[in-house]
Amino acid sequence: MFGQSKPVVLDRYGRRGARRSVPRWLILLLTGVAIGAGGVVVIQERYLAPRLSAAESDKLRGAFEQADAERQRLKAELADASRKLVAALDDKKRLGTDLATSREAGDRLRELASSLVASLPPDPRGGAVEVRAARFTVDDGALRYDVVLTRERSGGKPLSGVMQLMVTGKSPGRAADSTATLKPIAVSVGPFENLRGSVPLPDGFTPRQTTLHVLDRVGGKLLGMRVLAVK
Repeated sequence: MFGQSKPVVLDRYGRRGARRSVPRWLILLLTGVAIGAGGVVVIQERYLAPRLSAAESDKLRGAFEQADAERQRLKAELADASRKLVAALDDKKRLGTDLATSREAGDRLRELASSLVASLPPDPRGGAVEVRAARFTVDDGALRYDVVLTRERSGGKPLSGVMQLMVTGKSPGRAADSTATLKPIAVSVGPFENLRGSVPLPDGFTPRQTTLHVLDRVGGKLLGMRVLAVK
């Protein structure tokens, strides 16, 4: 009725479950990571610049720092040169303004001088060069002169010549007057010329009168003449 009974085996520790397999997605993920890492290595080795060593990196860093320092120096020099250029341009502008002002003042002085010369009495002797005014004084053994010469037909080119002064007066040891010819003075006469200066007198000579000759050259043609007292 009950048949033959089978033995019952009791597993004291119980049966272990079946071993689980690795998920497919994890395998694909790991494979992709490996392929990507290998691709990066291949690209670095074949197509990118080779990696530098520590010594090469230090050398490159030093070259960069040197180049940067040179760039900073050139930048400072450029700024200094720019400042100097601006200062030079300002000076040029100021000098231009000063020059224009000086020219205006010079023009006014020439106009004033022309007016003053025109108001002087004419040379009674006339001549190609007129002696419009002259003043002679003695100062420390020299004859000082202040002479105004004019030319009516001056044209555009000044007339070159010499002014020869002949003084009449007393010489040491002589009772009668004597005449001394002084060193000739080069002149250049335009429409008008004001000559000022001094010329040495003979030792001990006391001039009383001066005869002024304007010549085209020493011993040459007489262009103008005036006789005036020495004061």
